Amino acid sequence: MKKITIDPITRLEGHGKIEIFLNGGGEVENVYFQVPELRGFEKFCEGRPVEELPAIVTKICGVCPGCHHMASGKAVDAVFGVEPPPTAKKIRELFYMAHYVHSHTAHFYALAAPDFVVGPDAPAAKRNILGLIEKVGKEAGLEVIKQRRIAQEIQALLAGHQTFNIMNIPGGVRKGLTEEERDDIVEKARGFIRFAEFTIKIFGDVVLGNKAYVDLILNGPYKLNLHSMGLVDSNNKVNFYDGKVRVVDTKGKELYKYSPPEYIDYVAEHVEPWSYLKFPYLKKIGWKGFIDGQESGVYHATPLSRLNAADGMATPLAQKEYENMYSTLGGKPVHATLAMHWARVIELLYSAERCLELATDPEITGKDLRAPLGPIPGEGVGIVEAQRGTLTHHYITDEKGIVKKVNLIVGTTNNNAPICMSLKKAASGLIKKDTEINDGILNMIEMAFRAYDPCFSCATHSLPGQMPMILEIRDTGGGLVKRFIRN
Repeated sequence: MKKITIDPITRLEGHGKIEIFLNGGGEVENVYFQVPELRGFEKFCEGRPVEELPAIVTKICGVCPGCHHMASGKAVDAVFGVEPPPTAKKIRELFYMAHYVHSHTAHFYALAAPDFVVGPDAPAAKRNILGLIEKVGKEAGLEVIKQRRIAQEIQALLAGHQTFNIMNIPGGVRKGLTEEERDDIVEKARGFIRFAEFTIKIFGDVVLGNKAYVDLILNGPYKLNLHSMGLVDSNNKVNFYDGKVRVVDTKGKELYKYSPPEYIDYVAEHVEPWSYLKFPYLKKIGWKGFIDGQESGVYHATPLSRLNAADGMATPLAQKEYENMYSTLGGKPVHATLAMHWARVIELLYSAERCLELATDPEITGKDLRAPLGPIPGEGVGIVEAQRGTLTHHYITDEKGIVKKVNLIVGTTNNNAPICMSLKKAASGLIKKDTEINDGILNMIEMAFRAYDPCFSCATHSLPGQMPMILEIRDTGGGLVKRFIRN
């Protein structure tokens, strides 16, 4: 049996490799997706005062610290049995919309767009942000950098730091907004909207305007029929910060709709001995293996799944583009993996619009920033939509608020099984008997996981009893002197 290894895989957050096994006929027998790293945040959060966790969990990852800060803040609120005042909630969401703008901008332009704008089979040295700028022009490239910087500035203003956020405290936020700061954000939010519309135009011109790309989206080896998960508001419209989790089946029919504390009744995690990542599935259906279709327990939690799970967008421009996407791709739900990129730029537009809505809300400059805490800490769950999927933080504390147990189900963990399945489907569709396996083919396989915008530093978990710590001591010549293994 022949083995093809892609290591490291590129344009992602974290480290990973893909191993493709071919049978004697030269066709794909199996594909394994592995992440050789561990963060371990669930364990070293134990023993700490729960109010410290919103600041601690921002260190999980430099790409999505705001997501963990928001989910953690909500979980801590729940532990203390407190609901933040309206102004505090709106300030949190305003921060979060800026976080979405900077994250979605980074993924589309730096990680995903080179495959479409430069070309999936272009030389590897060109498939990057520099190759993209060469294609779209320096002015466009500078605008991308500018808008990400502005989004980071808003995050720093509201959260004390653009990466290591400290805004959330039990029952509210540390600081409010002045009228001058609000006016500045209003102008920046209007710039976000213009930039998002520009991004959608690029997507339309380059991707949708190319018949080969559209055919690749609709008919290429990038399609999985899975259930879709996403957070929705009371009108079943997409919401990133608050609401209930909605799951629809492969045909778009609602399966479940639950509040954050109920997640444990609906989601369970499967373990495989060859992966450091767990594999979440729908508990009421059960784990039935790496299969898609209506009977499968596997779901995905992505920008596309959020749009599939919702009845629409809560802002007008994003709603128009939402309707355009489903009209173009043949109606709801869409199961084309590469359509995640289109869904992501629609979410970019929604985030920009919502940022402006919040900044112009009269309550955003209110002075009531924190609600009084209840006397008894306990157990709390916080759920937000991270850019990479539904993010759950679950904390259990003792009577003094010291953390006893933490469970994190992050966006990429939700999508672990779909990523593995997408890679196998892509590899099987692209590698046939006598196929010349070149860099272009391997990159097109990588495109299957890249659509998910995975963040592996957030997603890795220890498998109980199955992940040994290995320490090797080698001499100056590289020879092994001694090896220590601790299970």
